[in-house]
Amino acid sequence: MRDQAYKLRTLAHRVIRPRVQVDPTITRVIAITSGKGGVGKTNLSVNLGLALARMGKRVFLFDADLGLANVEVLLGLNPPHTLYDVLYRGKRLEDVVVTGPFNLQIIPGGTGIQELANLDSSQRERLIDMLSYLRTAEFLLIDTGAGISRSVLGFVAAAREVILVVTPEPTSLTDAYSLIKILARYKVHSEIGLVINRAASEREAAEAAVKLQLVCGKFLRFTVRHIGSIAEDPVVIRAVKNQEPFVLVEPNSVAAREVEAIARYLLSGEIQPAAGAVDSFIGRLFRLFR
Repeated sequence: MRDQAYKLRTLAHRVIRPRVQVDPTITRVIAITSGKGGVGKTNLSVNLGLALARMGKRVFLFDADLGLANVEVLLGLNPPHTLYDVLYRGKRLEDVVVTGPFNLQIIPGGTGIQELANLDSSQRERLIDMLSYLRTAEFLLIDTGAGISRSVLGFVAAAREVILVVTPEPTSLTDAYSLIKILARYKVHSEIGLVINRAASEREAAEAAVKLQLVCGKFLRFTVRHIGSIAEDPVVIRAVKNQEPFVLVEPNSVAAREVEAIARYLLSGEIQPAAGAVDSFIGRLFRLFR
């Protein structure tokens, strides 16, 4: 635990430099996470990625939820390769990426995520060299696992931006607070974006957001920025059962319009992206998984 705490504290300051110098592209690296499972995190990741891609942005969606591969399930895909094949079977990153609707680029993680902890220096350099492919992205969305496991914290800490997905239920808000508490304690982030999912009304969403904002501000001095809400919508349930993203099959639904509003917020200039974020993300990730 002491070693883990040290890594989290120093993660933002010690970055492994890539071997190859490249033109720094402004890539928004955003981890989408949650304090508990079942709150719709992956559904938001997929539909937000598609909404941004439909707006003309080059988007990569990294399925970093170890062992679950829910991104592929929601899109009705069955990718033949994962990150593991890149690390150990000679595949290039381009070989494992699957192209989805609107040219959304999906990176299947699988067991390759766990193997990041076991790479030697030459394997890491090889992986970094292949990252020129990711540097063409305008958005790299990372669908993390839920909770506060080492894998989840690694991706959340390494990303430049974080979107936390919660529902109005007390258990979801409590688990979200536990995650934020860790980020605040080790100064990994000082601010995150918040999305309230499955809200019965705008009032319920606003009340849940304010509740979390107040407690985080008072006890943690941590900023929680409410960037959007998604209403309880039967369209979402039907889309999940049919393995079809709702922004595609029901673009005029309430849920689809609200996801598009979140996408527009990300493009509004309210948040200033950092240049060279892909290089920084990989360096931070290797630092934590070392």
